[in-house]
Amino acid sequence: MAAERVDPATPLWRAAQVFRLLSCLYAVGFQIAVNGDLRHPAAGWLMLAVLLAWSAACAVGYLNGFARRPGWVIAEIVVVIALMLATGLIADAAWVADNQSLPTTLWATNATISAAIQFGPVRGMLTGVAVMLAAAALKGHISINLGRNATIVIELAVGLAVGMAAQTARRAHAELRRAARLAAVTEERERLSRQVHDGAIQVLALVARRGREIGGEVTELAELAGEQERALRRLVSATESAPGGADHTVDVATLLRRRACDRVTMSLPGTPVPMDADVAAELDAAVGNALDNVALHAGPDARAFVLVEDLGDTVTVSIRDDGAGIAPGRLDEAVREGRMGIAKSIVGRMESLGGEAVLTTSERGTEWELTVPRKDGRHG
Repeated sequence: MAAERVDPATPLWRAAQVFRLLSCLYAVGFQIAVNGDLRHPAAGWLMLAVLLAWSAACAVGYLNGFARRPGWVIAEIVVVIALMLATGLIADAAWVADNQSLPTTLWATNATISAAIQFGPVRGMLTGVAVMLAAAALKGHISINLGRNATIVIELAVGLAVGMAAQTARRAHAELRRAARLAAVTEERERLSRQVHDGAIQVLALVARRGREIGGEVTELAELAGEQERALRRLVSATESAPGGADHTVDVATLLRRRACDRVTMSLPGTPVPMDADVAAELDAAVGNALDNVALHAGPDARAFVLVEDLGDTVTVSIRDDGAGIAPGRLDEAVREGRMGIAKSIVGRMESLGGEAVLTTSERGTEWELTVPRKDGRHG
């Protein structure tokens, strides 16, 4: 049924009704044994009939789901307490003092169990306390001798254990549903990214490449196509590049793969390169800055080549281009002019991570070698 499919506490409700059946059998046996001692035996049988009828209604309601509501559970608590207190109307004071209430304490525990499943451990325990206060009110005193009467301890334990079990089941069910939704979203994103990659990205890459080959006024169109290609690659790779592991690590190779385009060639390991997500993000930003410098300063026909090496304790990323290189003294001049892109975005990032950035430049191109420690992303 619908309630059973969506309610993660359904197994607990079913088990509770097995306990309810056993407690009813015990209540019937107790009634047969003591009914002759009651002041009003006929009323005793009437009370038992009410007990059995209410138990049947609760069992059907909880098993079928329509009774799994706060109002019904509260009604069960009220009925249980009312029946307990009614014992004083059909039995004399001496009998009440020497016996448990006529709807037995075992049967009254059903209210504690139902409250614990519906409301959680705290309210389940409070219901157990309410049941025991009703018993104390019937007898006219509160028994604190736990050695001879540990019913209150049992009620509290049942409310706590059943309530925590129901709470855990609901939390696990919620986590499972969230994981299922995330998996569905991720699968859809991957499907769309494959379609975009097989269609729009390849067309844009072709336009950019052929436009640069033709030259002239078509070069501007080629550059626009190249920019849109890179933007699409970043968009469709967003899911892959997001940190998601329980240990907060990401695959650096996957993170950097989104920067590949017609002017950037990636050479990546065949196996994942796990690394602390924060370190990986800084490394990715430094690589992005280096590639931006290639696009801006290496020349319109320059290409970049990125190599990722997993060296165990460290990860090294090399970014090489075949452009014009950096003229001698140009970096010092940039610092004096206040342009700190290389000093802060690349060198500064690597040093803040405990790594290093080495720049090699000549008229045949520029190469950055970025090395960072694995830290929390280490294999193990």
